[in-house]
Amino acid sequence: MNMLRKEESYTVDDIYALPDGERAELIDGQIFYMSPPSRTHQRLIHFFDRIIGNFIHYNGGKCEIYPAPFAVFLNKDSKNYVEPDICVVCDTEKLDEKGCHGAPDWVIEIVSPSSRMMDYYTKLFKYRDAGVREYWIADPAKKQVTVYSFEQESMMEYLFTDEIPVGIYEGFSIKLEQE
Repeated sequence: MNMLRKEESYTVDDIYALPDGERAELIDGQIFYMSPPSRTHQRLIHFFDRIIGNFIHYNGGKCEIYPAPFAVFLNKDSKNYVEPDICVVCDTEKLDEKGCHGAPDWVIEIVSPSSRMMDYYTKLFKYRDAGVREYWIADPAKKQVTVYSFEQESMMEYLFTDEIPVGIYEGFSIKLEQE
């Protein structure tokens, strides 16, 4: 007789029960542990946070920017919990002290060797299906940013030295490196 092993399914409660200092994300009830970020990863998070935050501030924007670790309950269920490297939320009704309940408007993930498959595939589809408007994948190894505009149903690739237009903000572009 063949026995099928029941695959464990986890919830947000399991994420909150992790030991202090241990970080993980939850996708469709499966836990994905996160390794500590590199210096380059942290530098890029700080850069995006500063540039986008300044743009919003100096243009009187109503959107709010949150760098990781910041909880996003993508599907408003207990089976999906992510911590995007950068998320911009324009509907502040989605925000409470625990995080964002529903899709942010703009998400940026910075690829690390351990997150490549997750960022390029798993999260791409989760973010699209949840209603994220724009998704950027910044890849330091390739010095490239892949931009998905789910509203426009388009995908573009840019180098870190390119002016990368921000789809949710007219007239705003970001250049990660000087030539």
